[in-house]
Amino acid sequence: MDNRISEPDEFGRVAVAMGGYAAEREISLNSGRAVLAALQRRGVDAVAVELDRLMLQPLMDQNFDRVFNMVHGRGGEDGVLQGALQAIDLPYTGSGVLGSALSMDKRRSKLCWISAALPTPAWCLLRTDEDIDRCASELGYPMIVKPALEGSSIGMSKVANSDELRSAWDLAAESGCDVFAEAWVEGNEYTAGFLGDTALPLIRLETPNAFYDYDAKYCATTTQYHCPCGLSDTHEQQLQELALQAYRTVNASGWGRVDLFMDQSQNPWLIEINTVPGMTDHSLVPMAAKAAGIEFDELVWRILETSINNDR
Repeated sequence: MDNRISEPDEFGRVAVAMGGYAAEREISLNSGRAVLAALQRRGVDAVAVELDRLMLQPLMDQNFDRVFNMVHGRGGEDGVLQGALQAIDLPYTGSGVLGSALSMDKRRSKLCWISAALPTPAWCLLRTDEDIDRCASELGYPMIVKPALEGSSIGMSKVANSDELRSAWDLAAESGCDVFAEAWVEGNEYTAGFLGDTALPLIRLETPNAFYDYDAKYCATTTQYHCPCGLSDTHEQQLQELALQAYRTVNASGWGRVDLFMDQSQNPWLIEINTVPGMTDHSLVPMAAKAAGIEFDELVWRILETSINNDR
């Protein structure tokens, strides 16, 4: 990373933005508190700022020099907060407006990857009753149904028949955004964390649940995280390079996480990008960073450095 900072005073006064109004609010608060504690341990003048729908007001009420953005989901991870901060010339961590907006929208991320000839599972929109038969014909069962603009697997369902597809569509539609079905990939799931353009070690996820859903992420004790991921060094590097291509294609920057699958024929499939991943001490990016020799407090410091002259 080019913009290394040696003294905490160089950051000035830092707002750790957390909360927001999306479904991931509580997760954001947990991440934000962990980040705040890490910055304060390193001597940074950091202050917790809990946001709601009035995103800018709490940040303009005090003299902040930059924002460590830990607001997950819509409003905080989709370019809205990023654009508002740019409008008032307040530096922030992570991706800019375009990278945030494209990454948050799973469907449009896929369109970008397809245009760049990057592998992502086949999919189809669910907008009318006729789409149920069309999706079944094009994708086959099982498939997975997703709201395009939610994180943490909220509103997602694995389905095995048309009745389940209808129910899954209804559930996903509660999120108030586009809903799409995606071909199911049978194989191993991996996640690639990034700090700048540097890929962190891959993590292989394993859960007895139908997929890596909200319960597997935040509640279950049966989820296993394998790091080292079990691939050869060459194969791991290939997946990291593919993930970096996916990351750059949607103009993501600063830090983030790319999720992907490897099917039973060893073909990779890109799934989604998170530009404000979870940052508790048991989240995936901190886990990968630790495997690379970067402890949590140092990781938080380096992410804050992305707010310094970040080319968005």
